[in-house]
Amino acid sequence: MKTHTVRTWKSAEHLPREEQLAWKISRVAVDPVAVEDEVAEMIINRIIDNAAVAAASLARRPVASARAQALCHPHGPGATVFGMGPETRISPEWAAWANGVAVRELDFHDTFLAADYSHPADNIPPLLAVAQHTGRSGAELIRGLATGYEIQVNLVRGICLHEHKIDHIAHLGPSAAAGIGTLLGLDTETVYQAVQQALHTTTTTRQSRKGEISSWKAYAPAFAGKMAIEAVDRAMRGEGAPSPAWEGEDGFIAYLLSGPGTTYQVPLPEPGEAKRAILDTYTKEHSAEYQSQALIDLARRMGPRIGDLAAVESIVIHTSHHTHYVIGTGAGDPQKLDPKASRETLDHSIMYIFAVALEDGGWHHVDSYTPERAGRPATVALWHKISTTEDPEWTRRYHARDPREKAFGGRVVVTLKDGRVIEDELALADAHPDGARPFRRENYRQKFLTLSDGILAAAEQQRFLAAAEGLAELKAGDLGALNIAVAPGKLGAARPTGIFDVTA
Repeated sequence: MKTHTVRTWKSAEHLPREEQLAWKISRVAVDPVAVEDEVAEMIINRIIDNAAVAAASLARRPVASARAQALCHPHGPGATVFGMGPETRISPEWAAWANGVAVRELDFHDTFLAADYSHPADNIPPLLAVAQHTGRSGAELIRGLATGYEIQVNLVRGICLHEHKIDHIAHLGPSAAAGIGTLLGLDTETVYQAVQQALHTTTTTRQSRKGEISSWKAYAPAFAGKMAIEAVDRAMRGEGAPSPAWEGEDGFIAYLLSGPGTTYQVPLPEPGEAKRAILDTYTKEHSAEYQSQALIDLARRMGPRIGDLAAVESIVIHTSHHTHYVIGTGAGDPQKLDPKASRETLDHSIMYIFAVALEDGGWHHVDSYTPERAGRPATVALWHKISTTEDPEWTRRYHARDPREKAFGGRVVVTLKDGRVIEDELALADAHPDGARPFRRENYRQKFLTLSDGILAAAEQQRFLAAAEGLAELKAGDLGALNIAVAPGKLGAARPTGIFDVTA
């Protein structure tokens, strides 16, 4: 890996395009280096993971709305839409939109945390849609996804967005554009322009994950994937982008990040170096914000030791800056303590999550979020006794580069009404690659079978798994097999219509 210094350049200065971050990203995208077997296997795992959480969300309103919008844009050859039969084909950018929302709705797929946040499997829906529409093979899709993961993970390593209240999809647009460039075998110039267009059109604020969090939290990554496809299409037609997008005098760093005079360090593979970043990412065992994963496991462990939860006086979670300020009391969001808050808000309240996990001894992607569950008086009482505080040591470990040091958990101090104190800590979720029970292929298979149970027919479950696990052998034009189809009754009730539904 080579670490590249990225900063603002004045217009009067000459920054050769070969020295611009977008050009360096495009060089990684066009590098024909082989994909290692271990990487290809993990890509298959994440395709299975995405389908699992998409299946579980098909009947939910935001997913149904996105699917309804997409179905108004039929196209051939086109791409498939989760839930619909293989004969239903729509324009690829709309397929990426619908499928991206389905994947993201439950906040239950993979994650990478470093200088910023990310869910790198958000690259899969746009790349799969383009691959289906353009008749690519499984091996070509694998190559494209290796690039998408590589670029997103390394942007997340080097550039912090959230401190400037920029949503993390600003790293996803460029990574998806680069991945599509690899998938289609595009030249450096085209990918360079597409990456910059994608950055320019997917820079949005973090209000989508603040205060009263709405369904846009699920829509935002799908929007980035849709924009990436459109950016590549324009670039293929010869249209350019605002350049240099990151380094320009009025560009991304100068006015949206830390400003002129600030430098960022972004690592990227050298020419001929394998793209292995996906191996540094991790999926979720529980349907909740990643920074709650280890704490759910810790609550499960601590519950029997505490015993009667009515005897609790207070619970303090000592954790990282990110956890305290994003999903903890450091956010200052009263909604995180509101029993009537949306599912999306509860998903970003570690106080709520820890309380329910203590009471139930685990977590469920539906039952743990119902209004009845959130409104239970004993739960509300316990929930409101929980607070978070930043611990510099947990913040240091959160950002540590040494995998033996890196941690996303915390230390929990429970004070009982009789004065006794019970403490415990957990650095990594059980399912993390370095955790107590790392996820393997069988775990991904089981997650898919569990979340799609009662939604997909058994034969469809097995058909999909066989197709996904045989991805490398799927021939050009066969990627429609990576769709999941359900009976119409599994897609939820009728929904309100919109502009696209209107016919002459």
